Amino acid sequence: MLDHEEKFLFKEETLHLANALAEPGVLDNVEDLLTDVITSPRFDSEVFTLERSLQVMLGARAGATLVGLLTVAPEVFDETAEVRIPPDVLERLVAWRARFGLAIDNALNYLNNPDGIQGHNFATQIAHVDERRVLQGRLTLVRYNNEPQFFLADAAVFYGLVVDILERLGPYLEPGAIDAEMLNRLREAVALIERRTASEG
Repeated sequence: MLDHEEKFLFKEETLHLANALAEPGVLDNVEDLLTDVITSPRFDSEVFTLERSLQVMLGARAGATLVGLLTVAPEVFDETAEVRIPPDVLERLVAWRARFGLAIDNALNYLNNPDGIQGHNFATQIAHVDERRVLQGRLTLVRYNNEPQFFLADAAVFYGLVVDILERLGPYLEPGAIDAEMLNRLREAVALIERRTASEG
């Protein structure tokens, strides 16, 4: 539960948010944004920028407050009913929390505390795009909770990812950090790429 000072601050922030939401058309605009985020195939990345999007729409203070209200503990959210805000605003806040709150909270928790990766698999495929043959890769990452996550992209994207990883890990490596077999695989992979691209040139 909130102490006296926390209740005062909660009331002030909630009133400020209610004033921002009371502007003509804002309630519908916010609901459209929340709906777009929750139904997006790129939900994780959309949630990551949700607070910033709400801050652009409502102002920095009100945007942050709304994300907080949607994800705060139930007993804290119940304090909203004690704040004198317009009934239509309160009705939307209750509905948004019921519809969007849990999914947004879970996604934010995952982004702030991501699962580790216990394994991976990589496969290739040929896609036909605009009458062209495009080499693509399919990366599967297996989280510690055994849930797989799939990523499909053109080969150039994965080549860029590999280079970024090597460049960023390289400066921090210590002797013996990579075994001889792995180093040999890296050399052979680079040599293969050089041969294949040279033959095409």
